[in-house]
Amino acid sequence: MTDRNRVRPARRRGLAEEVADRIRDAIFSGAYAPGVQLRETELSAALDVSRGPVREALVRLEREGLVRSAWHRGATVTELTPDDVGELDSLRGALEQLAVREVLARAEEPDLAAVDDAVRAMETAATPHEMVACDIAFHDALYAAAHHRRLAEAWQAIREQVHLFLLTRVNRSSEGYLAHVPAEHRGLLAALRAGDAETALDLFADHRRHAFEVLSDEAPRISSARRGGPDR
Repeated sequence: MTDRNRVRPARRRGLAEEVADRIRDAIFSGAYAPGVQLRETELSAALDVSRGPVREALVRLEREGLVRSAWHRGATVTELTPDDVGELDSLRGALEQLAVREVLARAEEPDLAAVDDAVRAMETAATPHEMVACDIAFHDALYAAAHHRRLAEAWQAIREQVHLFLLTRVNRSSEGYLAHVPAEHRGLLAALRAGDAETALDLFADHRRHAFEVLSDEAPRISSARRGGPDR
C-alpha cells in the first residue's frame, strides 16, 4: 500500500469540543448575547487554552449556526434576521408535524413518560433561560419518541439554532413566559396521550406561532433602528 492510499491518523479533538461546549453554554445562559463579539484572545485567556482550540471551537459553532464570522468583525454570536426567523419557523413546523404524526403512530408509554419528565422539569425552571432549556429538552424527548432516525438527525441539525431562536424570543419579551409554558406543554402532552392528531397538530402550531409573532414583530423594528430609520 502506498502512502497516499493510507488513512491518515485521526486528530484528537477533545479540547476543541470542550471549548465549544463552554462557549455554547455561555451563549445559552445569556453570558454572550446575540451580536456580541467573540474574541479569540479573550476566550483563550478565560478558558486557559491556546488560541488553536478556540479557533476550532468557533468554526464548530459557526457550523451549528450559533456564530457568524465576517472579515471586518471576526466571530460574533448570531443575531437572527427576519429571514432567519421565517426559515427556522417554517422548517421547525415541517419537522414537528412529522414528529407528532410519528409519535402518535409509534410511541409507547416509556416514550411518553420521558416527554412527561421534560414537562415536569419546566415546573421548577426559575429563569427564562432555564425554561428555554426545558423547552428544548421537551422537543428532544418528542423526537426520540417518534422512533424515526432521519427525523431525529434533521432535528439535531437545527436544534442549536432553535435554542437561539427561543432565547431571542424571551430576550424580546418574557412577560408571562414562566407562568404559561408548563401548562402549554402539558396540553401538548395530553393531546399526544389522547391520540388526537388534529388537536395535537393545532396545539403545536399555536405553540410555535406565538414565538414567531414576537420575533417577526420585533425584528424589522430592530433592523430599522440599527440603520437609523424610523421605529415603526
